[in-house]
Amino acid sequence: MDSNRVLALCADLKAEHEALDSRVGGLDPAGWTTPTPAEGWAVRDQISHLAYFDVQAGLALTDPEEFKRQADAMLRGEVPVGDTDLGRSVPPARLLASWRTGRAALLETAAGQDPNVRVAWYGPPMGLASFITARLMETWAHGQDVADALGLPPVVSERLRHVVHIGVGARAYSFMVHGVTDPGDPVRVEAHGPSGDVWTWGPDDAADLVSGDAVELALLLTQRRHRDDVTLKVEGAVAEQWLSIAQSFAGPAGTGRAAGMPRVAG
Repeated sequence: MDSNRVLALCADLKAEHEALDSRVGGLDPAGWTTPTPAEGWAVRDQISHLAYFDVQAGLALTDPEEFKRQADAMLRGEVPVGDTDLGRSVPPARLLASWRTGRAALLETAAGQDPNVRVAWYGPPMGLASFITARLMETWAHGQDVADALGLPPVVSERLRHVVHIGVGARAYSFMVHGVTDPGDPVRVEAHGPSGDVWTWGPDDAADLVSGDAVELALLLTQRRHRDDVTLKVEGAVAEQWLSIAQSFAGPAGTGRAAGMPRVAG
C-alpha cells in the first residue's frame, strides 16, 4: 500500500470528525446530557468514548508494547475502560477541546506511519489502512447515536463506503466473537451509495446476496439498527445468519439496538 492511500484515508477521517463536530460544537450544556440510544449514555459519553479511543489509537501507533499491556489488562477486566470518565468529569468545552486535540494528534501520527505497518488493537491486529478506516467507522457510528439523540439525519457521504467495507471485512470476526461457526459460503454485497454508484464485495455468482441502501447497511453492520428496522434485500441462509450477528467493531459481542427504532435511509 502506498502513502497516498493513507493520506486519503486520513483526509476522510478528518472530514468525518468535522461532520460530527459541527453537530456537537454548538450544543449548550443541556444538549450534552441528552440521552442517546446507547443505554446509560448521553451525547457527552459518545464524544468522550471517541476521545478516549483516539488517544488509545495514537498509543497503539507510537508505543505498541504499552498499548498491548493496557489493552490486555482491560480485556481481562483488571482495569475499567474509563472511556466515559472525561465527559462526566469536565465541562463540555473541555471535553470538546480534548477530543479535538486527540484526534488531530492521531491524524498526524497515522499520516507519518509506514503504510505497511501492522497495528495492534482490541481485536486482531490490522493493517494501517484498516486501522484508520476503523476509526472512521467508529466516528460515524457514535455520530449516529448523537444524531438519533438530537433528532438529526445520518451523516451521508461517499465515506460510507469505508464503513460498509470494514463491516463486510469483519464478517469472520463477527462469527468468531459470537461463538458461531462461519459456514464460509461467499456472500455478494451490493450497497447503493448516495451518488447512485453501487459498491460491491464478493463474487458476482454467489448464491447469497445482501443488497440495498448504503446507509441502512452501515447502520446494521455497526449495530445502530436492528435487522427488523432495515429494508435490505437478503437472499440465502448464510447472509441472513451473518446479518443477525454482524459487528464491524472490535471487542466483545455487542448487544446492538432493540427493534422498533425509526427507519433511516439515505
